Amino acid sequence: MSTSTQYFDAVARRILAAHPAPDLRGITILLPNFHAAQPLAQALIRVADAPTILLPQMVTLNQWAQTIALDAPIVTDSQRSALLYGELKQRQWFDNADLWSMTQELLKLFDELTHAMDALPDDEAAFIAAVERAYQARQNITLQLEARLVFELWRAMQAGQELDAARAYQQRLAKLAAQAQSPLYVLMASEWEAVEKRFLEEYEQRAMVKIFDLREMIVGRASARHVGLKPDLQLDNQSEFNFFAATSLEQEARAAAMQVRLWLQAGKRDIAIVAQDRVVARRMRALLERAEVLVADETGWTFATLSVSTVLDRWLTALQSDFYHHDLLDLLKSPFIFADMTAGERKSAVYELEQLLRKQGVVSDLEKFIDLVPHEVALHVPLARLRQAAALLDQSKKRTLTEWLAELRESLEVLSITKGLQQDDAGQQLLGALEQWQQELANDKGRYAFHEWRRWLAQQLDVQTYRDSSIDSQVRFTHLAATRWRNFDAVLLLGCDADHLPSAGDSGRWFNDAVRSVLNLPTRATHAARQRADLMALLALNDTVLVTWQKDKSGEARLLSPFLQMLRDEISLLPPCRGKGGLACPEPVEGGVESESVRLNDSTPTLTLPLQGGGDDEELLAYLSAEDARHVSLPPSAQPAPSVATDAVPVSVSISGYNSLVACPYQFYARHILRLNELDEVQESIEKSDYGERVHEVLQRFHERYPQVSGQDTAKMEAALRDISEQVFADLLAHDFAARAWLARWNKSLPAYLAWQQEGEAEGWRYAEAETKFDWPLEGVNLRGRIDRLDVRGDEKRVLDYKTQSDIVLRNKLKEPGEDVQLACYAYAHEAADVAFVSIDSGKVKSVAPKEDASQLAQLNVERLEHVMGALRDGAGLPANGIDAVCGYCEIRGVCRKGEWV
Repeated sequence: MSTSTQYFDAVARRILAAHPAPDLRGITILLPNFHAAQPLAQALIRVADAPTILLPQMVTLNQWAQTIALDAPIVTDSQRSALLYGELKQRQWFDNADLWSMTQELLKLFDELTHAMDALPDDEAAFIAAVERAYQARQNITLQLEARLVFELWRAMQAGQELDAARAYQQRLAKLAAQAQSPLYVLMASEWEAVEKRFLEEYEQRAMVKIFDLREMIVGRASARHVGLKPDLQLDNQSEFNFFAATSLEQEARAAAMQVRLWLQAGKRDIAIVAQDRVVARRMRALLERAEVLVADETGWTFATLSVSTVLDRWLTALQSDFYHHDLLDLLKSPFIFADMTAGERKSAVYELEQLLRKQGVVSDLEKFIDLVPHEVALHVPLARLRQAAALLDQSKKRTLTEWLAELRESLEVLSITKGLQQDDAGQQLLGALEQWQQELANDKGRYAFHEWRRWLAQQLDVQTYRDSSIDSQVRFTHLAATRWRNFDAVLLLGCDADHLPSAGDSGRWFNDAVRSVLNLPTRATHAARQRADLMALLALNDTVLVTWQKDKSGEARLLSPFLQMLRDEISLLPPCRGKGGLACPEPVEGGVESESVRLNDSTPTLTLPLQGGGDDEELLAYLSAEDARHVSLPPSAQPAPSVATDAVPVSVSISGYNSLVACPYQFYARHILRLNELDEVQESIEKSDYGERVHEVLQRFHERYPQVSGQDTAKMEAALRDISEQVFADLLAHDFAARAWLARWNKSLPAYLAWQQEGEAEGWRYAEAETKFDWPLEGVNLRGRIDRLDVRGDEKRVLDYKTQSDIVLRNKLKEPGEDVQLACYAYAHEAADVAFVSIDSGKVKSVAPKEDASQLAQLNVERLEHVMGALRDGAGLPANGIDAVCGYCEIRGVCRKGEWV
């Protein structure tokens, strides 16, 4: 007989002792949830041992209260929120505060104040009288400013005849208590709210009330010694109660997902995952779905965390930022926009726009984007629809919430986002919520700026919950409060570190526990005590439990929840297991691994199987079958060194490609064979590369006009150089004020550059050409590139490469012969005897030449390239062996995953 069966049978015996079978219809049993109805009914039938039995009414208190009709209308939460926001805004008590967030918190406090009243009024007059008594009582005590503010606002908000949900619940309970006739039995696992306790008190004045408090029914072997409950939780050596301390989020999620699959393999059919850490829960769910294990969700997720809401946020963000290019591309990459286009058409449009923006460098402004696209191009249509939708949401005017919502829905229609959302269950619920809010707020006359409305919408999405009712699974996510009086085949307590259990609850951002204490409202301690009671009840009714948490996070140690730490300490005092099977007393699974430990992979700690029960905080107590190991194991990461087919080896290599091959062969493989180059960013400000390009262009124009400066007036040459510089920098100066700083930096170097040029001419060198492309055929490969400048001296040639870097940096580049191939390849392509970098930096201009003979260095570099390319055609690998200086700036690092195998 399971532990939970014993508890339900005890309840059934007490009920049947007072009300013999077969007819129990004259009594009512209050349940914490409807999941408790079936086991209690089974217990009543089992204990009655009668041929037939007429079951009693079994109902939750909330559902029972809903059967009571009320005369006054009920104000919705959205209506109350708008009303209170207007009140706060008018009073101007909180400058620069997030009033919508404060409104939400205040409404929760108001509901708690209503439920905490010392009476249970059954009509409006009685309620107003009770509010006034509470108000007068607090007039006689000293309240801090925040507490008095809350109380004053609560009193003002209760002046209307309409009911809010808290007052409606209160009145329904009062009417139920007034109608009390039949005996009432109550299943309780933790402390009830004050309003519910007052209901029981008033009901008991008219009829019998019997409470079955699970806290009092749990009998511990060691009495109150265990965790402080009197009496306490029973932990015996037949229970499978174990702990797993993970070293990372990923390890915790994988271990938890693996345990669920093992439970399913063992035949367990009702598995509860009580998730304290929702981030780990998301990852675990993804792992289970990858293994084709669906998970039902009783808790749900707020709409703000779902992709269906993300498309709304992206649309409004793009609108508010004047279609800043990142925001626009994020919006267009949503699967919900332009749902009337095929997926291929949407992807093609996004790709075309992204390429266009990066090429043209337009940062924002939808009209500028539209002007870039000819009317006959397909991309013009979605951009025009964005303009049409944007016109519907005029940010310059104030509107009511209903008007803003109506215009939002119109814009979603234009963008075919509505159609996309209708194809998704969460999207359908989101559209329903938007329509519901629009109807509820039809009479709200407040007018709101765009940013106010958007903040309101964000908050609504953050409190509205989506629940997927389409999944019916043996595995379910739930929360502690929903487990009261419930029995499962197995329970997984996920994310039970001290930061998540007990959770912070709803203590609030604006009004803390000090304010709550003054107002006689539940505090964090109250919330923690309720969680603790729910946890103890869950453990009492369930025999198979695994607790997981992360013992390390970001290099910092994390503690197990104090509630569970005390239980874990108690387990060590229990005698060894003498049972068979299960996690605490493992028996080999048929077809499974026969050894005492199983290794998932090199990055996962060994999972040791204990020979005795009691659990271990370092080990996941489970056997992996060979099939399980194949499903969840990942091959150990290793240094990649791919080879390529002969026909995939490039037949032409640029100078930069050759440099990449020397720096890291795998980088060359990713960039130049797989073509995984990063997309150019849309430039929002001038970068040093822009400065370098402009310097190159200035010098090319100058030397084409003045091939020789010797014999010319130096002041005239400098003025000409300045004039050309102004022309070349003009486009940058037009849209970026920072370009002035770059131009000033260049102008600072003009005298030094002219002096350097005159010095070279004195040595006999003359400017010949600039920006000359070459494509030189070698053995099995072509070498291509472009030189900055070629000088001649009779039959001699000198190749120069301008650099806006210091001479020290450039000398370091040339320190190791062959490490930087640029100058050597230039020398080979032009048969030049001399090569050098020209350092233009900080008002100085210097030549930096390699120490080695340029011709010999050129020949060795070419021979190396021919040899390497031949080896690649023969199947040689391309290892990821770049040094740290190279890897630090490499965009391919995420592909080679160096951090995983070093």
